Amino acid sequence: VQLQASGGGLVQAGGSLRLSCAASGGTFSRYVAGWFRQAPGKAREFVAAVDWTSRLWYAESVKGRFTISRDNAKNTVYLQMNNLKSEDTAVYYCGAGFSPIAAMKGAPSVNYWGQGTQVTVSS
Repeated sequence: VQLQASGGGLVQAGGSLRLSCAASGGTFSRYVAGWFRQAPGKAREFVAAVDWTSRLWYAESVKGRFTISRDNAKNTVYLQMNNLKSEDTAVYYCGAGFSPIAAMKGAPSVNYWGQGTQVTVSS
């Protein structure tokens, strides 16, 4: 499975962005898919995940502000980010094929990674 992330950019605090992750080359609809982020000098952290039944998981820091969704017909996962804060600034990576429970505990063991897309929130 190959993943291609897009949609990052520069936005002011309080603004919104929508990230997309398009998959190709495999049975994407069978995998848990989601988003991680890595800020400068910090470890990569889990953001959100969605499984094939559209069950959802979120990091506490983004609950109520971010919404993950998937369109299996388009092999694409989305991350709608609202009310962005400066601490959301990071490179965002999409991933597929991992346990969301393990991811929330900091040990995701992701099978497939996309390239990162930079999100910068100015205060």
